[in-house]
Amino acid sequence: MTLQHRINQWLGRHPETIKAHVEIYTWQTCPYCIRAKLLLWWKGVTFTEYKIDGDGGARLRMAKRAHGRKTVPQIFVNDQHIGGCDQLYALDRQGRLDALLATAPSPEGVLETS
Repeated sequence: MTLQHRINQWLGRHPETIKAHVEIYTWQTCPYCIRAKLLLWWKGVTFTEYKIDGDGGARLRMAKRAHGRKTVPQIFVNDQHIGGCDQLYALDRQGRLDALLATAPSPEGVLETS
């Protein structure tokens, strides 16, 4: 048993249930970014982080994806805009975050037929 497995077991985390693709736009010293990443880490989520400190182009790309929002963090799950830190914690309090994280992204380019 690996150390990581033991830690997950001790903390009651189940990273094997995480199927979602999670992305987060951050600034390095932003306390809300740190708090959001802490919750994701606590749940065992592997996420893609875009550190946009001082990068105006990256911030504009983030704002475009986030429907004009320019504050950080901005969080996306399976390319769906979740919002910021407060929205992430609200989903967790409502018991909806785990189910969202357990949902695998839809395969790109696959058309559903009836």
